[in-house]
Amino acid sequence: MSKRADGSYSNAWRNVSKIILRPTIRALMKHDWRGQENFPQTGGAIVAVNHLSYADVLAVSLFCDQAGRYPTFLAKSSLFDVKVLGYLMTRFGQLPVHRGQADAALVLRDAEIGLRNGACVIFYPEGTVTRDPDLWPMVSRTGVARLALTTGVPVIPVAHWGAQDILPYGSFRPRLLPRKTVHVIAGPPVDLAEFEGKPLDNATLRAATDKIMAQVTAQLGTLRGEVPPEKPYHPAVARRQLRQLARQQAAGQAGAASAEDPGAAADGTAGTRTEPGEEAGP
Repeated sequence: MSKRADGSYSNAWRNVSKIILRPTIRALMKHDWRGQENFPQTGGAIVAVNHLSYADVLAVSLFCDQAGRYPTFLAKSSLFDVKVLGYLMTRFGQLPVHRGQADAALVLRDAEIGLRNGACVIFYPEGTVTRDPDLWPMVSRTGVARLALTTGVPVIPVAHWGAQDILPYGSFRPRLLPRKTVHVIAGPPVDLAEFEGKPLDNATLRAATDKIMAQVTAQLGTLRGEVPPEKPYHPAVARRQLRQLARQQAAGQAGAASAEDPGAAADGTAGTRTEPGEEAGP
């Protein structure tokens, strides 16, 4: 049994997971790995990754494992209370996220402890699978910056492409044949020196997060052979724009109806037709 990082974890259980998962993941997908030399071999590290599909968890796991680091993921703290599942997650050294805390620092309390004890933490800054229609990273939450600036550990930007072809978001039926290739690339640690010593306020955390995700997005552009958008997709902004468009379309349709029957529009009876000798109702 090894020392505590986020809770007790077992080297024996981790070795069992490697024996089972390595050949299983290789059987599910082909891979094209680049940049694994950018992983530090010792000490805590954050791996900031874009999120396309639940299948990318498997690809990123194998990528980190072959870079010499055991992957540690974040999961809802409630899952650790589930029998068997919670036991295994603890034995594998996975990290709970304590949502609903009034103090933002307490949400990632165990992740911070794990990093200080040398864990390699896989972090999805977007918080969920991207909703961008073109599958670019969305505007991300600032937890990744908070962890990085609090602990001082390096942040390795990682981008991947292809996992969405195996299991598209929203689907529960994997497309395993023919085997798809998942491309993964890791860049050098993000330089966050400009934020050292600054208060961890919203402005600092947002700027640091945006810098991290800009590198992840740039690497995704390299994998795709495309130029990323200038600004990341923001779901709330997109929904607001859709509502505005819907209102504009409704107003346009009402205007068009008025133009077709200007007399009716004048007395408020647009869309009501009367036969000769009849009067419109009240």
